[in-house]
Amino acid sequence: MNRLTLCHWGAIVSLIGLIFLGTAWELWLAPLRPGGTMLVLKVVPLLAALFGILRGKRYTYQWASMLALLYVMEGVVRAMSDKGFSATLAVAEIVLSVIFFISAIFYARLTGRH
Repeated sequence: MNRLTLCHWGAIVSLIGLIFLGTAWELWLAPLRPGGTMLVLKVVPLLAALFGILRGKRYTYQWASMLALLYVMEGVVRAMSDKGFSATLAVAEIVLSVIFFISAIFYARLTGRH
C-alpha cells in the first residue's frame, strides 16, 4: 500500500469514526442531558466533508484538515473538564481528529500541483 492510499483510507476511517463517535456520544453514550442534546449537530460539518473525502477531492482535504483542529480543541477541553466516560470519549475524539488531520494534510501534500 503506497502512502497516498494509506493517507486516503486513514482520513476516511477516522472521519467516519468521528461522525459515529460524535453522534453516539451526544445522543446515547454520555449526553449532557438525558435523552440527548442539540450538541449532536457538531457532526454536520463532518458530514459536509464526507463525500469530498470519499472521492479524494484535494480541496476538501485542505479545508477539512483545518476543521479537524476544532474537534481536537473540543476534545481537549472536554477531556479536561468532563468526568468519567465522557472524558474517555473526549480522548477518543482527540485521537480520531489527530489521525484525520495528519492523514488529510499528507494527502493534500502528496496530491499537490507539480
